[in-house]
Amino acid sequence: MKIIILGAGQVGGTLAENLANEANDITIVDSDEVRLRELHDRLDIGVITGEASHPDVLEQAGIEDADLIIAVTNNDETNMISCQIAHSLFRTPTKIARIRSQSYLSRPELFKNDAIPIDVLISPEQLVSNYIFRLVEHPGALQVLDFADGNVQLVAVKAYYGGPLVGQELRFLRQHMPSVDTRVAAIYRRDRAIMPEGSTVIEADDEVFFIAAKSDIRAVMSELRRLENPYKRITIAGGGNIGVRLAQKLETRYSVKLIEFNPARCAQLSEQLEHTIVLLGSASDQELLLEENIEDTDVFLALTNDDEANIMSSMLAKRLGARKVMALINNAAYVDLVQGGEIDIAISPQTTTIGSLLTHVRRGDMVNVHSLRRGAAEAIEVIAHGDARSSKVVGKTIEDIDLPTGATIGAIVRERKQRSEVIIAHDNVVVETGDHVIVFLVDKKHTRAIEQLFQVGFSFF
Repeated sequence: MKIIILGAGQVGGTLAENLANEANDITIVDSDEVRLRELHDRLDIGVITGEASHPDVLEQAGIEDADLIIAVTNNDETNMISCQIAHSLFRTPTKIARIRSQSYLSRPELFKNDAIPIDVLISPEQLVSNYIFRLVEHPGALQVLDFADGNVQLVAVKAYYGGPLVGQELRFLRQHMPSVDTRVAAIYRRDRAIMPEGSTVIEADDEVFFIAAKSDIRAVMSELRRLENPYKRITIAGGGNIGVRLAQKLETRYSVKLIEFNPARCAQLSEQLEHTIVLLGSASDQELLLEENIEDTDVFLALTNDDEANIMSSMLAKRLGARKVMALINNAAYVDLVQGGEIDIAISPQTTTIGSLLTHVRRGDMVNVHSLRRGAAEAIEVIAHGDARSSKVVGKTIEDIDLPTGATIGAIVRERKQRSEVIIAHDNVVVETGDHVIVFLVDKKHTRAIEQLFQVGFSFF
């Protein structure tokens, strides 16, 4: 596939890295020549220096025969104009744009072929705030990912000493929870992936990825660790787009305080938010945190645009007694350094955004792609099509499907007349056409094999 990426920032660069490894023809456009040179030296991609919205620059990038344009510059207007030019002058088949402003996003009628022709809108702030909201909903989870409109969730937790299943083989999971169906998709032990089998023994400190219906998640978590009490009091540091979106989602169910350093922005937020207490000051101000009873806070969320400020304010909040702290960190090199120490969860906005972009780039009928383990692993929701003659999966039991090494089918969501049925993928389950199949890949280099597995043969047509 020939893909042009506009914008060589963190999202554009990470996306180029992901796609270049999958035998795509990638060209990236940016005005920052130094950044482009660094990417070109490291990746097998083409680079063009220039303004992403200029027709002559897009022509140099080869837009005449491009299959896809992905506009992820830091400017909404540049992204929109680029897609307009790609459509009007070059008839580019698919156009994806990152749009940040809520003013634009609240008017979906703008983004149609007879207005601003964008096929897929990506809002990083919305994706990240939804991701953090799910973590708040599930105390103790390291990651919570939605599939099939939220009917199924993939959850990562750290197994603790004293958990009923710790020290036992996975085969006993069903005995412990006869009324709950779940499947362990992968286990990471000291950063090494272990493919789960019935005889696999869960050890303390294992990072366990399991999949289950949303209603069963809490029951499964209780088998692996002590259940944490639901959160009540939440403090958000940073009143930017992510901070304010999250406060709006949380404030009707939780007691929320938001700390903002800019006086004008603080005044604006106090009018915009109905139930959130908005405080003017620095999240690194020890006196302010003590004054606001940080020791009673269940979750402290550092969501400013400054990695160092987020790290330092999170560490301070933890030292002062906050029960759990999470920090937004853009620099991928920092994530592994800080997570699991005084900072409980480091949130990478690029990882969240990349997964959403990959959903629209992958071949086959992919509904969801989630990037995991700093991009090394993936969880994919793909729809099975065809029949027993034309498909390599339809009509087969799970155990008979020829999955690549390190791949696990965790669950199937089957549409019934009135509802969606969640079927945990045991060996004897048969895949039907139209099933949403959720696959966990320990090594994303096998993604292409999964795409090919679910492609329909010509005999179907």
